[in-house]
Amino acid sequence: MPDHASGRIDLARLQEVLDGPWAEVRNAHRDHLDERFLPVYGETGDQARERITRLLTELPVELGTASAFPTEYGGRADVGGSIVASEMLAQVDLSLMVKAGVQWGLFGGAVGALGTQRHHDAYLRDIISGKIFGCFAMTETGHGSDVQQLRTTCTYDPQTQTFDLHTPYEAARKDYIGNAARDGRMAVVFAQLVTNGRRHGVHAWLVPIRDAQGNPLPGVSIGDAGPKAGLLGVDNGRLSFDHVQVPRDMLLDRYGQVAEDGTYASPIENDSRRFFTMLGTLVRGRVSVGGAASAATKSALTIAVRYGDLRRQFGTPDADREVLLNDYLAHQRKLLPALATTYALHFAQTELVAALSEVQGGDGPVDELRQRELESRAAGLKAAQTWHATRTIQMCREACGGAGYLAENRLPSLKADTDVFTTFEGDNTVLLQLVAKGLLTGYRDEFGSLDGWGRASFVAEQVREMVLERTAARSLIERLISAVPGRDEEVAVTDRGWQLKVFEDRERHLLDGAVRRLRNGAATKKDRPFDIFNDVQDHVLAVAAAHIDRVTLEAFVAGIEGTADPAVQALLSRVCNLYALSVIEANKGWFLEHGRLTPARAKAITGVVNGLLKELRPHMRTLVDGFAIPDTWLHCAILREEPRRQETMATHDAAGDPQTVPA
Repeated sequence: MPDHASGRIDLARLQEVLDGPWAEVRNAHRDHLDERFLPVYGETGDQARERITRLLTELPVELGTASAFPTEYGGRADVGGSIVASEMLAQVDLSLMVKAGVQWGLFGGAVGALGTQRHHDAYLRDIISGKIFGCFAMTETGHGSDVQQLRTTCTYDPQTQTFDLHTPYEAARKDYIGNAARDGRMAVVFAQLVTNGRRHGVHAWLVPIRDAQGNPLPGVSIGDAGPKAGLLGVDNGRLSFDHVQVPRDMLLDRYGQVAEDGTYASPIENDSRRFFTMLGTLVRGRVSVGGAASAATKSALTIAVRYGDLRRQFGTPDADREVLLNDYLAHQRKLLPALATTYALHFAQTELVAALSEVQGGDGPVDELRQRELESRAAGLKAAQTWHATRTIQMCREACGGAGYLAENRLPSLKADTDVFTTFEGDNTVLLQLVAKGLLTGYRDEFGSLDGWGRASFVAEQVREMVLERTAARSLIERLISAVPGRDEEVAVTDRGWQLKVFEDRERHLLDGAVRRLRNGAATKKDRPFDIFNDVQDHVLAVAAAHIDRVTLEAFVAGIEGTADPAVQALLSRVCNLYALSVIEANKGWFLEHGRLTPARAKAITGVVNGLLKELRPHMRTLVDGFAIPDTWLHCAILREEPRRQETMATHDAAGDPQTVPA
């Protein structure tokens, strides 16, 4: 068998790099979460729900998803640690991760972020301990992504000092609400606030929905969302309210207060700006979903790579035994580029979590500009990570053949449980539009209205200053780019500066083109703003995707730069080459159409990619082992045969008897 460690890579050093700043949280989960927490294949929905609810109370709180809460209520004020805890749970059981995310990330997080001290004192300790199970009731049957237009109303009555919470019709029913069908006793309900005859936009209330015996309270209708493709342990349900009376002090009023006489006050006057500020405080959930998707992808790749070092198929004329799957170029083409992308997204996620922890983890006021940048980055990375998970887990399933279709080999549940990630915590297409609009806003803020922009070439020259974020690693990126010679043909495609320059140039060109098309649309369709944007929707989505590709590559490059071990750094550098060139290869059409690659150079890239696959083949097992996923967590039957198969192969190698090698 190939020497997968190659005798040069210290696996502990690679794991140290990947574990990052929150290694303590990762190791605490590896030590604490044993077989009790693993999925049970073949259980019913009711059995899964009962099991997950029970296990939720057994999770480590101090170093778990609840660690983001303030220390005075039992947390650690560790925003980053809570997100990393979600990633670790995702490698154990995705239902458990989602259930924990609903309880502590969404429900508890909303109380913490949108409420004030009286809400915190009254409820946070019981939320953290699991004495109060809750729901995050935002999505409606008729309004999923467009939550600013929710139809549920909450109207204040000065005579009774209460709000009247009402679902006016079925399309306004709260739908797909985690914890609602079975366990939730309270819900953070989002609705249109109405007082003194005027609407003030979407706000949130803390509303009891069940009594101590679990029965719906008067005026509250609760239903089950029904069977789902995956996440059987999460009790998604539906909520409707028939003129439910909610006390005035149950309004989560950090951003909007209603006095006894119905007078409304807010530190943010504009309804839309207030709404998006409120949502921005909850961005942690979106970051957690992206990280969990990547964590599940790592599990799938680990299974597929390790199986590929066990499974033999077809022989060669000059060999006395069949060939390992991982030795085939076609198999390497499946697994290694996906593994490289997973590494790249890992470093991008680490960078994002660190930035979010810095912005939201302090005691001072949140920097609004930085917060908006984080929201945009979180939206784009969540889309990239969840789409990558969907593609890669399916590819891993196919790479394991029929064995990959068996429940006992984990891949079917990983596929089913992560499938919804592309549409919850924000539909990916909508999220990419959010990213693109943020980039376009950078132009608008600098140049004014669409009609008033100057020459397109001048606009393009400003992209670096107005669009590219200033990160701690920016000086490194600029130094590498500036070192690239003028003629591309003189530079190797593995030159890091050239790769960075190509990614940046693609984003800049696409953004400049979108700006021109929007400006032209504004000149001819001034009274049709929807058509102006809709006509270039495909273009702005391409801008957003190119932007996320670029920031992901930059994060990977910065991560490599911070790696102390030379051998690990060299290995990561080759993985980074594979990521960058795989993206360029996948977008050859665009690069050729726009004169960024010659046909000869485009062909050369494919040759270099194939060469990288051969170089990285001996390190495939090392790269997945670097994720440090405990064997128990993989919960995969075909890998339990690994020691026996390796022993059989060793016997075969010694005896030279091909008949002892299993097919």
